Amino acid sequence: MFESRPQVGPPGWPSAVPPPVVEGWEVPAVSWLLDFCPAEYRLYAQWRRHPIALAWLTERHVQAQLVAMRQAYREARVEFGDYLDPQGIRDVMAGLEREGVRLLAAARGARLIHEALQGKTFVAKL
Repeated sequence: MFESRPQVGPPGWPSAVPPPVVEGWEVPAVSWLLDFCPAEYRLYAQWRRHPIALAWLTERHVQAQLVAMRQAYREARVEFGDYLDPQGIRDVMAGLEREGVRLLAAARGARLIHEALQGKTFVAKL
């Protein structure tokens, strides 16, 4: 007897978005992409009408956040050295690291969604 396995996307595909082989996957993909953009982007109907443009824009927005996060990571110790105790600095650095990891995953997810919207198909490797 064969067990049915849930369909998943390629490695790095956002868990909140059904894989592109599932009909209607674009709707939750748009919501997921908008979660990584400024809240005001939800006001613009064109992003929902043209998800490929939203994916493209989200990739750029997340990359800009990564640049800012990396710069903050480089500067935080010096910036807060006179204001925070060593534990406070460790806390700030840990938060920056966690956010960097989250943003890296978001960048990969946005790129994969963009590729899927462009028609790329993903094939499972053994």
